[in-house]
Amino acid sequence: MTPGRPVPPPLAHSIPAADEPTATEAEAGGTGVRAAAYGAVSGDSGLVPLTVARRAPKPDDVEIAIEFCGLCHSDVHATRGEWGGQAYPLVPGHEIVGTVSRTGSNVTGFAVGDRVGVGCMVDSCRECESCLDGLEQYCENGMTGTYGAKDRRNGDAITQGGYSSSIVVDRRYVLRVPESLDPAAVAPLLCAGVTTFSPLRHFDVEEGDVVGVVGLGGLGHMAVKLAKAMGAKVVVFTTSESKVAAALELGADEVVLSRDEAAMAAANRTIDLIIDTVAAPHDLNPLFRTLRVDGALFQLGLPSEAMPPVNPGALIRRRIAYAGSLIGGIAETQEMLDFCAEHGVVADIEMVAADQLNEAYDRMVAGDVKYRFVLDTSTLQAADQEADA
Repeated sequence: MTPGRPVPPPLAHSIPAADEPTATEAEAGGTGVRAAAYGAVSGDSGLVPLTVARRAPKPDDVEIAIEFCGLCHSDVHATRGEWGGQAYPLVPGHEIVGTVSRTGSNVTGFAVGDRVGVGCMVDSCRECESCLDGLEQYCENGMTGTYGAKDRRNGDAITQGGYSSSIVVDRRYVLRVPESLDPAAVAPLLCAGVTTFSPLRHFDVEEGDVVGVVGLGGLGHMAVKLAKAMGAKVVVFTTSESKVAAALELGADEVVLSRDEAAMAAANRTIDLIIDTVAAPHDLNPLFRTLRVDGALFQLGLPSEAMPPVNPGALIRRRIAYAGSLIGGIAETQEMLDFCAEHGVVADIEMVAADQLNEAYDRMVAGDVKYRFVLDTSTLQAADQEADA
């Protein structure tokens, strides 16, 4: 296990400065479409049928007929206005899988009928050091999220996401979906998959390493699968005895009940890398004691309240790193998809229809899903209310 593995070469390249002319829709020779969608019109509206006005593909754009879109817990926070000021109407969804329906004149890497994906971002500045290094998720000028963000290259329209029948995205932010994988079960890989893959790859996890996974939800179950596919021994830490059998079924080698002091003591100095997916406040200090010298704990879950303080001595005494990680760049996301195809890794999913979305949100909040919901967009119906994008 080697910390700081270089990321793959970036797929995105520099583009003309913003003040240089770009093609208009008329020059692209196309027209936009109105797509059926589901979204929120206020923080307490729930999800309702909407119509999204999608732009015509520009020369570098790919128009995608969406087949499936994963449901992420961040969708709940955003649509319910739990993350502060939010523009409505809002169509969520950033785990998108579909087929190419049109391409712009400059697009050579994708053809009509290709199965493709779109993850958590649809643009970035493409000029900063992070973007040029293939780390678009850390864009120093701010990446453009797939929904709820100002699209600076398209008149500052608010981006609308994948709970929709179609979307138009710049080719640089479109992924190739391997045909060998179930497209519905691929959808959560575009968020939960790459979010866990990135720190595992950053530490170059390989056979013989021991990876701890804290929490066994949408992120945690992907961490188990990916770490096992990389050859690691996987130890799941959970507070719930009911998760023991599920963790072993997913491929975990051991399960430690973190409330059991004797079990935690037995795990002392046995773990190389911990992937912490829990989004509720919890004490990290007992987990640090399970790490070996030069171990690391990556925090992926983002609690809404303050965490208990970290004891610096726990880090110093074993040269332990406490780090965070955010999704992955475009090239790394493609690497993750190709890795999953090679090893037959997909998410465990439950399919939902459009009229089940509000129930699915409530079940996500209650933790009642194994392990990700995916929307079948063929169940969408057009509505009169409109959200421009």
